[in-house]
Amino acid sequence: MPERTPNTKDPRETRSAPKTARVAVLRATPANVKERYKELLRSIAYDHHLSKLSDTALKINISWGKFYPACSTAPWQLDAVIETLLEDDYKKELIHACHNNTVVVSAKEGERKNKHLAVVQKHGIRNIHLYEGEPWEIYRPKGEYLVLDKIYPEGVHVPKRFHGENIIHLPTMKTHVFTTMTGAMKNAFGGLLDRKRHWTHSVIHETLVDLLMIQQEIHSGILAVMDGTVVGDGPGPRCMTIKEGGYILASADQVAIDAIAAKMMGFDPMELRFIRLAHEKGLGVGNPKEIEIVGEKIDAVDFGCRRADTFASRGQHMLYHGIFKPMERLLTHTPLVVLTYIASWAYHDWYWYPAIGRGRVNRYLESGWGELFRSY
Repeated sequence: MPERTPNTKDPRETRSAPKTARVAVLRATPANVKERYKELLRSIAYDHHLSKLSDTALKINISWGKFYPACSTAPWQLDAVIETLLEDDYKKELIHACHNNTVVVSAKEGERKNKHLAVVQKHGIRNIHLYEGEPWEIYRPKGEYLVLDKIYPEGVHVPKRFHGENIIHLPTMKTHVFTTMTGAMKNAFGGLLDRKRHWTHSVIHETLVDLLMIQQEIHSGILAVMDGTVVGDGPGPRCMTIKEGGYILASADQVAIDAIAAKMMGFDPMELRFIRLAHEKGLGVGNPKEIEIVGEKIDAVDFGCRRADTFASRGQHMLYHGIFKPMERLLTHTPLVVLTYIASWAYHDWYWYPAIGRGRVNRYLESGWGELFRSY
């Protein structure tokens, strides 16, 4: 594949993080969530961060092919963002939904079961899967990598179409077995790395910082819009306990929105390595004391979330950081990696969801948020 090296005359070259970190936070109910999303975006003058002349990719988060609350982008989240863009004169033909794929999660299945495809078809925008005929190319950054140059010495491949595009990340508020919580920064993980991204799990925090640096170099504008109408707690991003949240967030600073979400979940953001590293590298603001909150006061918000493990994730931790570490390369860089995929499917799809998850989903579908979900 061709290599692309940024040059000083390229208008798509390095973007610096916003000098003033602002995160908008609003409460929302099933009855008003779409209008509140529009208010949320306009409260931070989101259109100042996204060029109307560029393509805009809506980076949908799909953490499971199945529907599970807080696991993947909510349909009203996607719906409201598209409506806001169209109302504010962003051209429909320059907007597209954007999906990555993994070996254990089907984006095609996920977009159907999470109602994303229904929303995309409703608005008549393009729906792009990055693994279906989209060219990827080696990217040589202007900044210095922390780890990716060592993991991929031949170069990091990124989607060619991302150069010069706006990107809007659509994460949810949830925990993660590797990063404690996951949000805007982690949402770039699938879109910017190919199927060999599992090679980075042992250095996931540094990887997220490297990917943030790439984003700020290649995108014409970056925005993150997070759904916290329900919050995922425990062994995320799939086998979570569901808590009602009732909040939505937006920011042009991915580090800042993750920091505020982490704080609302009950974590100290600067103790989360990926947030602290990004803050120290000047790629965003991770210290809540340095972030301006627009909208609701969140000082008393604490969802009491805690990182936890499943049987499957405990095995992953032993592989990447524990007694099986000497076998990591054998089990992740050779055909034996299929054994880890089978283990994931067996635990999550064949055991946990039928035995535990489906009952939680059914109870959720009886709530106000579940009723809204069914309406799509």
